[in-house]
Amino acid sequence: MKASILIASILWIAAPLAAQAPASQTHSSDIGFTYTLPADWQVVDTHPAQQQVQEQAGKDATSAAGKKGIECVQVALTAHHGEPASVIVAEALPDDCSGQTLTVKDLPGFASGASEGLKQTFDMETPVYGSYTIGTHTMWAERVKSVPKNNPGATYIIEIVCSILKKGGVCFMAMEADEAGMRVFDNSLVALEGEPPAMLIPADAFVKKPQ
Repeated sequence: MKASILIASILWIAAPLAAQAPASQTHSSDIGFTYTLPADWQVVDTHPAQQQVQEQAGKDATSAAGKKGIECVQVALTAHHGEPASVIVAEALPDDCSGQTLTVKDLPGFASGASEGLKQTFDMETPVYGSYTIGTHTMWAERVKSVPKNNPGATYIIEIVCSILKKGGVCFMAMEADEAGMRVFDNSLVALEGEPPAMLIPADAFVKKPQ
């Protein structure tokens, strides 16, 4: 599973930002979610880059399961805003493609793969983690200050939020260049499997809960 998340992590860093598609506020996926962005965020067509990176990552995979996971990752949305750009990505791993049925107990391992993949591109400080619910769905979240290895003068906040749906796993990821980018990602509305839309990251998501 970690290999499958790594592929999408590479994609949203390497996506050709010049290849813009018309902006749209709400985006949906067949796996069972909708995600809403401000209209001024620019949506990017990453399909050509996705094919190239998946082909290379598939060659590097060390197991049949890892290769299958890489082939099955779907990048449902890539969008950016500002200069330097903040980037938001939504990705999914459908069960019917991977041949594995993900459950809530698989969530930590499924989600942590995204962060592990990004360590190849970023130097990261100590992350903070959160666990909460949106409707009936358990959410796993991470926030970490990061510096690109190829641009040590830049600093980003990376946030990752993942959950398990009936049809597979989904992760929402952001590379935030400023507080405005963080506010957009945290306050964006997500609807999971037909439930009412809710804010992606609640204000207390990273507050340590009493034991």
